[in-house]
Amino acid sequence: MSMSFPVRFAALLAAGAVAAAGAHETPPPAPFGAVPSARQLAWHELEAYAFVHFSLNTFTDREWGYGDESPELFAPTAFDADALVATLKSAGLRGLVLTAKHHDGFCLWPTRFTTHSIAHSPYRNGRGDIVGEVAAACRRTGLAFGVYLSPWDRHQADYGTPVYREFYRNQLQELLTNYGPVFEVWFDGANGGDGYYGGARETRRIDRLTYYDWPETWRLVRAWQPDAVMFSDAGPDVRWVGNEKGSAGDPCWSTIDPTGFHPGQADPRHLERGDRHGPQWLPAEVDVSIRPGWFYHEKENAAVKTPAELYTLYLNSVGRGANLILNVPPDRSGRIAGPDALALTGWKQLLDETFAHDLAGEAQITASAVRGADPRFGARNVADGRRDTYWSTDDGVTTGELVFEFSGPQTFNLIRLREYLPLGQRIDRVAFDWDSDGKWQEFATATSIGAQRLLPIAAITTRRVRLRVTQAAACPALSEVGFFLRPAEVASLPVPPPAKP
Repeated sequence: MSMSFPVRFAALLAAGAVAAAGAHETPPPAPFGAVPSARQLAWHELEAYAFVHFSLNTFTDREWGYGDESPELFAPTAFDADALVATLKSAGLRGLVLTAKHHDGFCLWPTRFTTHSIAHSPYRNGRGDIVGEVAAACRRTGLAFGVYLSPWDRHQADYGTPVYREFYRNQLQELLTNYGPVFEVWFDGANGGDGYYGGARETRRIDRLTYYDWPETWRLVRAWQPDAVMFSDAGPDVRWVGNEKGSAGDPCWSTIDPTGFHPGQADPRHLERGDRHGPQWLPAEVDVSIRPGWFYHEKENAAVKTPAELYTLYLNSVGRGANLILNVPPDRSGRIAGPDALALTGWKQLLDETFAHDLAGEAQITASAVRGADPRFGARNVADGRRDTYWSTDDGVTTGELVFEFSGPQTFNLIRLREYLPLGQRIDRVAFDWDSDGKWQEFATATSIGAQRLLPIAAITTRRVRLRVTQAAACPALSEVGFFLRPAEVASLPVPPPAKP
């Protein structure tokens, strides 16, 4: 039996740690603070994936349906799950989270628990299953598949009563036991308000802290899909970034103190930045749409984000240690609209051009110190293209330097850093210097590295670069340092000022 992706990735990292201690007496550093689980490590590896908002709202030109819409309105004329998934994969996205049920309660699968579903729509004469088709297409294409199931249901008559809680869990069980592996389960924070509610047409309020009994729902998800991460304001695996602008905080720590957090109820400013010494590994996910709205609206065709805007989103999300979930909504035919597809293609080209050539791989790299003088923790590890190797120093040595020397002058305007995540976030601050006529001049600093840190800078041309770890809570474990040249189309984008620790 083959191992699931999270287990394979965790095993790879564990093998790297064992190898580092195997033939040599020098042990690897002990983990520092909160560390990620195997499922979180696999989630970090995905970096960017798609959100797909597709439902009755697509056909009613709404963002939030009231719950009284007829299932007969759901009538895509050319939906092709393989084409949809292929478009998203060609954009470099590594997964897809589908809105199986939005707030209006309409279900994109033939659920046994309500008639407000695709089974009562014209799509495939009532025999269609968008969830099943997309899940199967993801498996064929190699994309991770995830589901969004709105806790709020403006159609269901018993919403607001204990009966609905069991209804919700029954639907969740269908999604998590009938469609294969799921990498993420998305719990929205919008809960309670006005709605149809089986004809009552009233406003219903719920106690967000107690109504859903989230701990029990989380327990069930663990039983049904043990490798899946769960998203909400409160996690328990992935937290909301606190905004829908497409930008993580700077810094954005993967650790946080979640005391007082509940789904749909947490301080957005706290979520944006996290806590340097938070007791829980709860990394941020940045949710943003390629359009002004989350569902397709023809009037927004001219407002699709440009490739350069998507590039900036990537720098401000993935480039700050978070993951990016980019919403790309199908149109009424069921396909990705032309403007969206063009923007995705241009974005992918910019990213490919950016990361096509890493100058660090050609440099001679020396370190101020190496853990136990053991080459398995040596400086070369930061440029070997592997995430399971890293440069480290002896315990208690929390500062250090790496010098990169090129054979001739090289020009770059983007730096990439990664820590070895199984050992936690250890580094607080780094600084970079370039050799200007034999003298070091500082040109960039960063606070918080974690899964990935991308630093766009004004172009530097030099033969030598120095990285200084100026502050760390434990000996560093740095798995990557890379130097890249952004394409001309995005080279002039504003460079953000260094973050304040």
